[in-house]
Amino acid sequence: MLTLLASVLQASSNNSGSSIADLLNSNTLFLIFWVGFFFVTFFYQARLQSYMALNDISRGLTKLKVMKDKSRKEAIDYLVNVGKASSDPAQRVDQFLDYVTIMPVDTDPGGLIPKIDHVVTTNNDRVRAEVGALLGGQSNPVTVSISENLLEVATSLNMIHKIVRHYYLLGKKTNSYITLLQLQMIMPMIIQEADALLNAVDSFKLGQPVGDGIGPVIVSRYMAGGEKRAIAKDTVMAISEYKGRKLYILKADGPMAYVGQPGVAITKIIEEMGVKPSAIVMIDAALKLEGEKTGEIAEGVGAAIGGIGVEKYQIEEVATKAKVPLYAILVKQSILEAITVMRKEIAEAADKASQVLNRVIEEKTKEGDDVVVAGIGNTLGVAQ
Repeated sequence: MLTLLASVLQASSNNSGSSIADLLNSNTLFLIFWVGFFFVTFFYQARLQSYMALNDISRGLTKLKVMKDKSRKEAIDYLVNVGKASSDPAQRVDQFLDYVTIMPVDTDPGGLIPKIDHVVTTNNDRVRAEVGALLGGQSNPVTVSISENLLEVATSLNMIHKIVRHYYLLGKKTNSYITLLQLQMIMPMIIQEADALLNAVDSFKLGQPVGDGIGPVIVSRYMAGGEKRAIAKDTVMAISEYKGRKLYILKADGPMAYVGQPGVAITKIIEEMGVKPSAIVMIDAALKLEGEKTGEIAEGVGAAIGGIGVEKYQIEEVATKAKVPLYAILVKQSILEAITVMRKEIAEAADKASQVLNRVIEEKTKEGDDVVVAGIGNTLGVAQ
């Protein structure tokens, strides 16, 4: 910096006898420009970056607001046009968008899961009751389930928009560069997930299977022609046979857009029905890593199920008590593919996953054994 200043001063002294036009030649202007640029960037770098972050976040926030408003409109239109709502549902939908679920205190070391289960069950019952009230007693279970999912998407997008707006305004108010920079860095991922949720709206409205429903699609093949019965809320079971093994097949009740209660169902099979399975095989969608191909099959052990953790705990608990091994078959896909209409690559993976399931049953069990097979996922458009 001192060298640049000296150069400028020397240039000025050398040209003292010249006119002003000669002094301000191109080289001198160039030096002055870079000296000024250095001073500005050195002393105002953080402020400039904060300004750029604010602009980026503001554009992302505008996109989120558009997504939020569109999902709200789509939900209202579906309730009116398909659900035949008896009155204008806009006001109740707006109230529903701010509906929150307060989780139990997490410092309880002994009884946290039952409390979470109770709160989540109460929440699900409340949502279904709200939808029933909006639809004025609509009896079509598929329409009711789709309405629930549309409202949940609208609620999620509304919450994402509010949280991003909160940190944007907080960072702007406190002039917190670090807060704004962190938000700017994760904004592309937030937009990507919000866009996936918005795309899910069209998938649900069509009532077609989504990528997350690959588990129910696979096990429905084993349920075909058999007697089905309800074993838990929104969950059905059928008994089948494969090479001398007795299969207890589970999936959510389709073609409604539900995920059921596989944890409760497996617990009932083992504890209430007295079945002593030699294996529990769970089939579910799994989020792929960037670079992995959609529809790839992965094998593993453990309870293959997402969610808040209640179902996973129930399955692990009963399997541990009964000393039953848990096997997992996973079909890889992105978050967008999981909640939009099932793509060709995922549908074609059903045949490969069925072959893997057959091999696992043959290798891990023997003739005369009982096996529990659970297809995990949203069973929209997938009958049994």
